[in-house]
Amino acid sequence: MSLVDLAPQEALKTFFGFDEFKGEQEHAIQSVLDGRDTFVIMPTGGGKSMCYQLPALMMDGVALVISPLIALMKNQVDAIRGHHEDRRVAHFLNSSLSKSDAEQVKRDVAEGWTKLLYVAPESLTKAENIAFLRSVRISFVAVDEAHCISEWGHDFRPEYRRIKPIVKDIANVPIMALTATATPKVQLDIQKNLDMTDAVVLKSSFNRDNLFYEVRPKKDALQQIVRHCLQHAGKSGIVYCLSRKRVEQIAETLRVNGVKALAYHAGMDSNQRSKIQDQFLMQDVDVIVATIAFGMGIDKPDVRFVMHYDMPKSLESYYQETGRAGRDGGEGHCIAFYSHKDIDKLEKFLQGKPIAEQEVGMQLLQEVMAYAETATSRRKFLLHYFGEEFDEENGPGAKNCDNTQNPPTLEDRQEDAHLVLSAVLEHKNKHRMVFYTALLTATKNRQMEDYGAVESAFWGRGEKEGLDHWQGIFRQLVVLNYLRKEVVTYGVLHLTDKGMAFLSNPQPLMLAKQRDFSETDAGDSLVQTRGSAGGVLDPKLRDLLSVLRKEVSAEKELPPYVIFQDVSLDEMATHYPTTPDELLRITGVGSGKAAKYGAPFLALIAEHVEAEGIEKSEAMLVRSSAAKSKHKVTIIQLLDRKLGLNDIAAGIHGNRDMVLDEIEKIVGAGTKLNLDHILEESLDEECLEELFDFFSESEDDGLAAATEEFDDAYSEEELRLAKIKFMSEVAH
Repeated sequence: MSLVDLAPQEALKTFFGFDEFKGEQEHAIQSVLDGRDTFVIMPTGGGKSMCYQLPALMMDGVALVISPLIALMKNQVDAIRGHHEDRRVAHFLNSSLSKSDAEQVKRDVAEGWTKLLYVAPESLTKAENIAFLRSVRISFVAVDEAHCISEWGHDFRPEYRRIKPIVKDIANVPIMALTATATPKVQLDIQKNLDMTDAVVLKSSFNRDNLFYEVRPKKDALQQIVRHCLQHAGKSGIVYCLSRKRVEQIAETLRVNGVKALAYHAGMDSNQRSKIQDQFLMQDVDVIVATIAFGMGIDKPDVRFVMHYDMPKSLESYYQETGRAGRDGGEGHCIAFYSHKDIDKLEKFLQGKPIAEQEVGMQLLQEVMAYAETATSRRKFLLHYFGEEFDEENGPGAKNCDNTQNPPTLEDRQEDAHLVLSAVLEHKNKHRMVFYTALLTATKNRQMEDYGAVESAFWGRGEKEGLDHWQGIFRQLVVLNYLRKEVVTYGVLHLTDKGMAFLSNPQPLMLAKQRDFSETDAGDSLVQTRGSAGGVLDPKLRDLLSVLRKEVSAEKELPPYVIFQDVSLDEMATHYPTTPDELLRITGVGSGKAAKYGAPFLALIAEHVEAEGIEKSEAMLVRSSAAKSKHKVTIIQLLDRKLGLNDIAAGIHGNRDMVLDEIEKIVGAGTKLNLDHILEESLDEECLEELFDFFSESEDDGLAAATEEFDDAYSEEELRLAKIKFMSEVAH
């Protein structure tokens, strides 16, 4: 299929099947066809890749596309091949290829079959690749994710700085730079580094009016993530975290609670990451929990929510990651969890880095903090950051953020601001916020004593308002640029020119009523309370459930603990499950137990809720991943292979007691296990029958009564094994 002689509109229809271009696509394509350097700034989902793919197909030679990620290259190449009858039309050349595969790619390029060749910047530094590229006809060079060039970009890569001299050494051809996130400063840096200051600059609006932006205090964040995923079951979403450990924890917790979720991070091998991406694209999995490694070039239009468990290190990162939601123009909910503790942690990570890098990092973090704590339209704030004006009253998507739907309360804090700035001036810009808040609230500590702060004229001047109040004032004054944090001396506050002007001529200053952005939850606990409908045990309901359990156990001729254990009744009397799905979130309740015994308990709870006028909140109980056996899959597989306790212990790097602990957890959560081959080693059928008779009549949930009854006839391990078999066969 040759597009060389077609007009851009005809080529678009012929190759891609689209009737018209989006935004600035046609201008960008025509600019490259005219031989001009072209700089395309287009938000995620705006059709950036079309700007270089179509002219590559229309021009003689091969277009060289420089791209930062192997996964991104593969995704783009697969997409192009899907539109063409000859798979040789697009290739990538990177470290993932074998030597023979790389040679085949070069042959296809040399023979003129290939129109797009994707390369990593590292590949360009290899002499053999440079020599090869000199030998073929290059139509133009496209630098994708061009923000990687700039030290002020959110994903700076030093190797990107070397692109221009290498390209110049290969061929004198037009350059197209493309990015989805670039502040005016980053734009200039890209153009300067690529020596394309005379380029045609095409900038689309950064406004994604279908996205809803929301920032929440980082309290019970894990519960909120689980709840959101469950309430939007079947919809695609991404949860971003900064650490691999947290990614694994949240993905596991989501799976335990019935969400089809997978973890994704750079610690996985490329084949594993590729498989996970494909599962997400094919809707075999609903939610990906990932570090920032996930998402670049993943062309999935129906991602319905993007959540940030950790705030990213820059607003560019935040904008690009949230931009993966709602690319089809449909719903896109962007929720970020924010705490001062996270910002402090990110600031500490900057220590020890070169001063220039620290300065850049601190300024980027200040913007993140300002966005999270702003009382104004988040959309306007983001667009202003990218150099774009926005009408917050009538602009597209003006109401799509938490601040515009529920505006924070503003208060005139002129006097408080004057007191704070005066204290900083009086103490000669030498201290961090913790010093000043202690000073104003008369908090005695070692630093206060060493400095002699009690003698300061500001000692105790704000004692009435309290520590949280003054921390909030300081942070907002930093956000509003009345104060700045010194980078080198980590956190020391300095008055800015704006702060000095305010002291000289105080004016009314409207600040947002302080929100609590302290992180109070441990981050790992996932036992969710129900507000007005729970959170503490309902003793009346607990007694009713206990009576019902006794009745059911008598009817079934089974001990009460076989029906439901005490911990299960406690959670029922705390969280009021009234549906089968809610019951399955109760500890110790698997699908078999719920089906066998659940109906009367659900009916009783529903009747109690109605009779007592209890209002169930929208919150829901989420099950902790900690309640699940860490080695469940491994143990089940080894039991299926009829291995003994010692072999299983070796398989999970533990001992026999640890294996029994894990097996008890598995059975307690509702899974049946076959332990016959293990029991046969020490207990015959007559012994098991004797023990089963005892367990069926005993109301003791533990082994104390059995130990006393049988004295030394059975070891503790034998009693545990028999009890596990009994629970597995009878309770489920």
